[in-house]
Amino acid sequence: MSTRNRKRLPALLLLSSLLAASQGRAQKMDTVSSFSVTGYVDAYYAYYTDSVGPGNFQKFPSVSPRSNAPSLNTAQIAVQYTSDKVRGTAVLHFGDIAAATWSPAPFNHLMEAHAGFKVCNKLWVDAGFFRTHFGTEFLLPSENLTSSVAVGTFYEPYYESGLRLNFDPTPKLEINVFLLNGYGMYVDNNEKKSMGMGITYALSDKGGIGYTNYIGDDSPPGITTSHLRFHNNLFLNYQFGKLKLQVGGDYCIQQNADAATGTKQASMYSALATLKYQCTNKFAIYGRGEIFQDPDGYMSTLITDVKGKLTGYKLAGFTLGAEFKPTDESYIRLEGRTLMMDKDQYIFTYNNAPQNVRYEVMVHGGITFDILKSIKTKFTAAKDNAGIEE
Repeated sequence: MSTRNRKRLPALLLLSSLLAASQGRAQKMDTVSSFSVTGYVDAYYAYYTDSVGPGNFQKFPSVSPRSNAPSLNTAQIAVQYTSDKVRGTAVLHFGDIAAATWSPAPFNHLMEAHAGFKVCNKLWVDAGFFRTHFGTEFLLPSENLTSSVAVGTFYEPYYESGLRLNFDPTPKLEINVFLLNGYGMYVDNNEKKSMGMGITYALSDKGGIGYTNYIGDDSPPGITTSHLRFHNNLFLNYQFGKLKLQVGGDYCIQQNADAATGTKQASMYSALATLKYQCTNKFAIYGRGEIFQDPDGYMSTLITDVKGKLTGYKLAGFTLGAEFKPTDESYIRLEGRTLMMDKDQYIFTYNNAPQNVRYEVMVHGGITFDILKSIKTKFTAAKDNAGIEE
């Protein structure tokens, strides 16, 4: 045995015994408890024809919001514990997604943090900060069929806080009911509480359908006019052989929100459809179509179009991309998208001239990893080098 390995032997023996003891306990408890520490990193380069200036975020700044500036979407670490009676999750994240889309300080680096306990068989209560229950797409590229998210997804909430009732009456059906502080907020901005629901049903092991909603009035204090919002979402995820399909749509109404008078009900709708074809085990291509129609601008914003009309955003978009996965835990993607506003809405700028079309291209590289598994693997290798036998 080398001098270096002899010096490491006492520490390795101690760590080996501790790991052996912990593994023994885990073998007795693994049917009722688990603990994980995982990480995720996504870096990108993107280019947008909309000229917003160096250092600024693009319009609809959710994923890859900086143009012509290689940057980091997210670097995050997640800790999760689950047992037969209690569970908890905490996720910290840093990068452009946290800066561009998340809650203001002091919570902008806290993606989620919640704890729960089992009330009875199949019923749990959780409380704290959650990622949103709402919508068709997820936000993170590692979770989505595409890297970017649709404009409709951009205007959905990314996060929420409150209480959650989680009920799984059958292996195929899951029901979640939420009492929330508000629409896309951790800290309440008034004394009114909101409600939300999420229902998913597994059609088979190939996919399922779901419905999510939000009901609440997030008007700031001092505003006596009701702005009750009822936001609905339906989605379908299914896989046909090598083809994955994702389809979803939103329909939202809000009281006293029309652009003309502010005294009538206004509505918004959006939809998306994504197809991904797995050409080989490592290579896939995908495409997405999307629409977003908010004529009263209560979710997007009000602008004056070229005809002098006060209106909200109305647009359509098309996305094409390719994905290469060096390993199951990593990906490299090349993606392009075109966003086309209504013919009278010139909200983009290119070469100092107003435009109603924006072109985008982005390259993403991402990896997810199990930190505890990596530590154990390194320890096992070090133990083998030291000549320690089981």
